Amino acid sequence: MNNTKQNITILCISLGSGGAEKVVSLLLKSLKSDYNVNLVLFYNAIHFPIPKEVNIVFLSDKGPDRPFYLKAIDTIRFIFKYKRFVKREKISISISFLAFPNLINGIIATFNRSIKTIISERGFPSDNVSSKLSLYISKLFYPIFYNRCDKLFSNSVHINRDLKDNFGIKIPMEVIYNPIELPENIIVSKDLNTRVKSLNIITAGTLNVRKNQIMIIRALNEAKTDDKLTILGGGNLHDYLFEETKKFKLEENVNLAGKVKNVNEYLLNNNCFVLSSFTEGFPNALLEAMAIGLPCVSTNCLSGPLELLNENETVNIKNGEFYIGKYGLLVNNDDHIGLSKAFEFYRNNPENREKYSALSLARAKEYHLDSIYSNFNTFIQN
Repeated sequence: MNNTKQNITILCISLGSGGAEKVVSLLLKSLKSDYNVNLVLFYNAIHFPIPKEVNIVFLSDKGPDRPFYLKAIDTIRFIFKYKRFVKREKISISISFLAFPNLINGIIATFNRSIKTIISERGFPSDNVSSKLSLYISKLFYPIFYNRCDKLFSNSVHINRDLKDNFGIKIPMEVIYNPIELPENIIVSKDLNTRVKSLNIITAGTLNVRKNQIMIIRALNEAKTDDKLTILGGGNLHDYLFEETKKFKLEENVNLAGKVKNVNEYLLNNNCFVLSSFTEGFPNALLEAMAIGLPCVSTNCLSGPLELLNENETVNIKNGEFYIGKYGLLVNNDDHIGLSKAFEFYRNNPENREKYSALSLARAKEYHLDSIYSNFNTFIQN
């Protein structure tokens, strides 16, 4: 390692296929030039690329799919292993992503005040818990251990407000949005200015309740058109979505494509992207679709879509309707009728598909990795 650089760690559960993990992978590309970087993972699961200059440390050789009680035992072991690692490697800055790593960082800060501890919340805390027990644990431990750290960054102003108002977080907080690498191939906006009888719609995300892909299927059923929908991602609701598709007799219209590596190739072959989530931290999938040049429609969920599509200016949307935002369309959570009307707007107005395609491309450039990393590095050092 370069002795002239500070030794830092990035602490994360794994580098699996989630949004936070992708952000870590992207930031590592720039961090390696300015620091001696250690990527410390709870579990041995890697989906995204890691620069060869980064030192990878696994606190367990097992995968992350473990029962909750075993994860609780693991966490106790990880505290001691990480505490020893930080001391042995003379780590100056410990940066953690997601709740459990953040709590460990808070514990480390309690015993080692010489290290700078920075935590990152990646989901909307009040909505991003799986049960009442999880919410109780969060309400109990966030104020204790998060507040031991030096500062916090998230990817939404709404997340920071929620942490302050509902979880008693008092340390300095900033917003650093997710970075993106702009793709080589993009949609030519003017190619979307052609009248079509049906849309080719795409969405991407884990097939679970929070992502709410059934809303899109119901919108297709409501529209009674020949729109086609591709759903990228795997998850425990695959069979449910498949059966609902059959119930609506939409087998020819809906493609459950599963997990894919070449997401951008799928995006390029469609003319509308939709995000249907009940809640988000910051929707990478929406930003990546915009970077390709797709006109987009999203639920106005917390958090992220309003910031991306309307510069965080508050909107009021009537049930069964949609809102024409600055960079895309917004609908209320779980409102398949409003979503159906948004699809109709894009289907019948090719000039607006072209307009929002161009606006998507322009908006995505504001989140380029170079710009976001510059903000991130300044935040680390100040």
